Amino acid sequence: MTARKPSRRTPVPAEAPRVEPPAPEPAPAPATPPPHPRRSAAGRGVRRARPLDDGDRGRLLAGEHHAPHDLLGAHPVRGGVTFRVLRPYARSVTVLAKGLRAPLHDDGDGFFSGLLPMPTLPDYRLLVAYADTEIEIQDPYRFLPALGDLDLHLIGEGRHEELWTALGAQPMEHQNVAGTRFTLWAPNARGVRVAGDFNYWDGTGFPMRSLGSSGVWELFLPGIGEGALYKFDVCRPDGSHTLRADPMARYAEVPPANASIVTASHHEWRDQEWMAHRGDVPVHEAPLSVYEVHLPSWRPGLGYRQLAGQLPAYVKDLGFTHVELMPVSEHPFGGSWGYQVTGFYAPTSRMGTPDDFRFLVDSLHRAGIGVIVDWVPAHFPRDDWALAEFDGRPLYEHSDPSRAAHPDWGTLEFDFGRTEVRNFLVANATYWCEEFHIDGLRVDAVASMLYLDYSRQEGEWSPNERGGRENLDAVAFLQEMNATVYRRNPGVVTIAEESTAWDGVTRATHHVGPGGFGGLGFGLKWNMGWMHDSLEYMSKDPVHRKYHHNEMTFSMVYAYSENYVLPISHDEVVHGKRALVSKMPGDWWQQRANHRAYLGFMWAHPGKQLLFMGQEFAQGSEWSEGHGPDWWLLDPSYAAESDHRGVRTLVSDLNTVYGRTPALWQRDTVPEGFDWVDGGAAEDNVLAFLRYDAHGSPLLAVSNFSPVVRHDYRVGVPDLLGDRVAWAEVLNTDAARYGGSDVGHPDPLKPQPVAAHGRPGSLLLTLPPLATVWFRPV
Repeated sequence: MTARKPSRRTPVPAEAPRVEPPAPEPAPAPATPPPHPRRSAAGRGVRRARPLDDGDRGRLLAGEHHAPHDLLGAHPVRGGVTFRVLRPYARSVTVLAKGLRAPLHDDGDGFFSGLLPMPTLPDYRLLVAYADTEIEIQDPYRFLPALGDLDLHLIGEGRHEELWTALGAQPMEHQNVAGTRFTLWAPNARGVRVAGDFNYWDGTGFPMRSLGSSGVWELFLPGIGEGALYKFDVCRPDGSHTLRADPMARYAEVPPANASIVTASHHEWRDQEWMAHRGDVPVHEAPLSVYEVHLPSWRPGLGYRQLAGQLPAYVKDLGFTHVELMPVSEHPFGGSWGYQVTGFYAPTSRMGTPDDFRFLVDSLHRAGIGVIVDWVPAHFPRDDWALAEFDGRPLYEHSDPSRAAHPDWGTLEFDFGRTEVRNFLVANATYWCEEFHIDGLRVDAVASMLYLDYSRQEGEWSPNERGGRENLDAVAFLQEMNATVYRRNPGVVTIAEESTAWDGVTRATHHVGPGGFGGLGFGLKWNMGWMHDSLEYMSKDPVHRKYHHNEMTFSMVYAYSENYVLPISHDEVVHGKRALVSKMPGDWWQQRANHRAYLGFMWAHPGKQLLFMGQEFAQGSEWSEGHGPDWWLLDPSYAAESDHRGVRTLVSDLNTVYGRTPALWQRDTVPEGFDWVDGGAAEDNVLAFLRYDAHGSPLLAVSNFSPVVRHDYRVGVPDLLGDRVAWAEVLNTDAARYGGSDVGHPDPLKPQPVAAHGRPGSLLLTLPPLATVWFRPV
């Protein structure tokens, strides 16, 4: 068999100091007393060991033996020490120790063995000769298990919160020897072997041992280090074999290759100040505006480290507080944008190593920018080298086919009721926060997890034990995940993409709601209703908007039922939905004006903000993962560059004013932070409201969604300090610098003692066409 060329492999040297002996092999029939050790120095005195039982021999060769360490390696027996080695394709195997060079007998099928007349187990190595080379190695079967009882106990209970330290490939020093510990959970397997570029992808000589009833298999391979490629050769219950990538791999080959790679982190973090203070203010009481990014296409061709030289500066210049990265977990199909994950613990290698990704996060933090990642625990693809029927039976997916198959995406749903599977996912959530300093997890497709009848017809689902349609296992999983993440990682926020009216998505898990369920425990929830309604309104010609006015006001009916994010995400600018500016009616000037007015309304509305890349400069075409944003629109040589540059400047100013104005974020989640001035001016296409900070200081936002200037438009304002207070325009989306007609209020306005909208005083405004204007008292 031809060896695969290793990529990024750095062999780890291994020494062979004295080790504790393994459990003894049952003694054979009495033998003659051992001769003097010098007789065996040249191989004399190596007798044949007791032959392996045919059953054991067959199971080892078939890769279905649960205890290979009981048979392979060195074992004290009556009359000396038995050595047994399984090395397919070897011509000879010699035991080397101090004063000893003992060739073993060739037993056929790759087995070599011998009985050496020795009083104790020696420190030894193996000299393995092949047709064209000899290698001197440590014997993997002379080592005790490298996984402790506490780890196994926690895995069995589904409570190992640092599961990545127990399972997978872990470079380490074990019994004073450098190597890698391989561990795998595969309870249905008849046997498991390690195959890799270090054994020509033939795992016959590397069977793993089963660690009791835990379902965990383990093998320590001395001399194997970072960069080694590997997979697990799993013997299914029916005796067939499947070669699988490691579910716990921390690094993988660049797709379409799919081997796992042994790795360890050497990154030295420099974001200590960020980490120490990110939790100083609760996220729902802090400014949070998010720039959503698909990393592979933001600047196509750049790796993590190259992105670190550009993305932080760009986002900081725009004023966003956070970036949200579409899934960075390893995935085979780029067209899924990362939402069909096969490597839940591995940042995609398309752009570099795990440490390269750490470098990017570190750089963002040092620029003062938080990092949220999309996390996808709802489902996984059916690739036959990944999680599907991993050990020959449903393992990560539900055993009931009707509950395992995701009806929308051709994928499989996790079995949230199985403790080990739930542990795999809960630990994965904390892994990203702790190993990569991630500040938030946006959980994808929560609704598809919560409902047994999601996208299913009558007869395609069964009620839960209460007779309802709620997936009680998924509810318990989400509650456990959120509670664990918040307990272990102060300052981290979890965000639900949940498209229904499920009660208590952002309620604490111990607070039971009217439906009898505790809250799910998320920090924030995407407001899909606001997104849908407001975009529907904006798509209408202004002459028809009065008939849809309630679509812009209805969000305030439920605005405080959850802690919301207002998302204009990637989902809204692909698959024929058109880019944000292209959704707007009218000519090019009107489209841009609508776009700007909408962003001004969005940034003033209660809730946090999220904007997908490309929409910050009014890209007119839909996003494609193949080429990313149309950066050429910002090239000074392009005739309409100023049109797009103006929108980008507006986004930067929106974020700047937003960050300096606590009224826009400090009381986002309580009714006291908002007050309608006029939510009923449907005939005028005008919306006016006040936002208040914790001290009662207001900001007035007025949106005119008609293409006409409205002169002498009276708006009621609160009585602050009588006529001693003036109101200054702090942002106007119609400003010339943004590409507008520059209708505005250059000077502060004094309130007039004319009652309006239930208030004793009012301002007489000139409302620009298709614009949002913010005012603040000075």
